[in-house]
Amino acid sequence: MSEIIVRPLEQADHEAWRRLWTDYLTFYETRLPEEVYASTWKRLFTPGEFEPKGFLALADAKPVGLVHYLFHRSCWSLVNNCYLQDLFADPAIRGKGVGAALIQAVKDEAAKAGVTNVYWMTHETNTTARRLYDHVARRTGFIEYDLLS
Repeated sequence: MSEIIVRPLEQADHEAWRRLWTDYLTFYETRLPEEVYASTWKRLFTPGEFEPKGFLALADAKPVGLVHYLFHRSCWSLVNNCYLQDLFADPAIRGKGVGAALIQAVKDEAAKAGVTNVYWMTHETNTTARRLYDHVARRTGFIEYDLLS
């Protein structure tokens, strides 16, 4: 595999983005309505401080990974935080540095914005990703809860 190139998503990436995000959602055994796909794609290119952004990873000019992230305010800091929301690498190239390169791209973008807190979560059973995460970040020990309606 050649060098991994990470760059911001472009409008021409729609098909590749959709394929990779669908694979990500399938990994987590979930499906989203078509209107969520359309809205998310539109929001990725909508200017605004709190709109999501994304990067695409390429190897040999082929899209092999993606990440979504967003900045948000917090009561604990004067500057924004950065939530790395979705991170996915094609299973055929996992372990080749794609995930680490995408995390680094988000970290670099956050630093440009003056943001030092980049965080994310994963499912406890995602052992492959957790090996990477344990290497590049610290585990905080917090447990997530969701309110069900």
